[in-house]
Amino acid sequence: MSESIPTRDDIRAAYGRIKPYIRRTPVLSVEADAFDLPFETHFKLEHTQVTGSFKFRGALNNMLSRDVPKAGVVAASGGNHGAGVAFAATKLGHKSVIFVPKMIAKEEKLRRMRQFGAEVILTEGNVADCMNEYTAYSNETGALAIHPYDTAATLCGQGTAALEIEEQLDIDTLLVAVGGGGLIGGIASWCAGHTKVVAVETHTTNTYSLSMEVGPDINVTPSGISAGSLGGPALGKLSYEVAKAHVASGVLVSDDDVFDAQRRLWDTTRLIAEPGGATALAALTSGAYVPEKDERMGVLLCGGNAESDWFVEPTT
Repeated sequence: MSESIPTRDDIRAAYGRIKPYIRRTPVLSVEADAFDLPFETHFKLEHTQVTGSFKFRGALNNMLSRDVPKAGVVAASGGNHGAGVAFAATKLGHKSVIFVPKMIAKEEKLRRMRQFGAEVILTEGNVADCMNEYTAYSNETGALAIHPYDTAATLCGQGTAALEIEEQLDIDTLLVAVGGGGLIGGIASWCAGHTKVVAVETHTTNTYSLSMEVGPDINVTPSGISAGSLGGPALGKLSYEVAKAHVASGVLVSDDDVFDAQRRLWDTTRLIAEPGGATALAALTSGAYVPEKDERMGVLLCGGNAESDWFVEPTT
């Protein structure tokens, strides 16, 4: 498989590799007016995946489609990618080392990575500095670098969530939160020509919107409530190409919108997503995305690795 935009055949092949290890996560359809919205909303509950997020899919596909050396694997992550890599590595009998930027590290996610068997190394500086350290470790030790969002193997793994959604739901549009772009890159690769994909991000994790405005050579310093999971410095090169070709549009929401979306999600469904997971729903509950009449809406709840009461805290 080359480093080009994944095809549906590439994603089907990835699904065949990872299917024995992943959960086929459930879907939930919520009636009109439940969120004070005049339409039914359909959810893909990917936050119930084995490691609490979609990242497990891409991590597995990387390890099952490439040779893993004795030095094991290494990743850079705010938490969810690291948890996916750690769990997959341990499951497959490999060592894992995860570099995490101290500036966005959350104790809940650090704990998950360690529980899944990883050695966790906290780094100073920004996300880009962390990426440099993880790359240096790979070069020095020979460990297989598992990039969180910028390889075809990662995109194909994440795209398997869209394969399942197509089999489970009848929707016109899918709202997807964006950080580095691995998820939306895989989703849009599968959905191209079939389902409209809309990018959702916060104002302070705005890799997609800024890239579409000025081009791919950006360096976002992520901050705010969703930075722990949507805190990429830029879209990956491959994800940028997919997004440019196959993502219909993007919307921005505030941290307050994310808090409100999660409160509504809890009040209505008793489900808890992490801030990045609730960001896609915030596009609807805030009015940032207004569907056309009879547009069937899907929302991907991409992660659930957060303290269970995060959304009841006051915003700052």
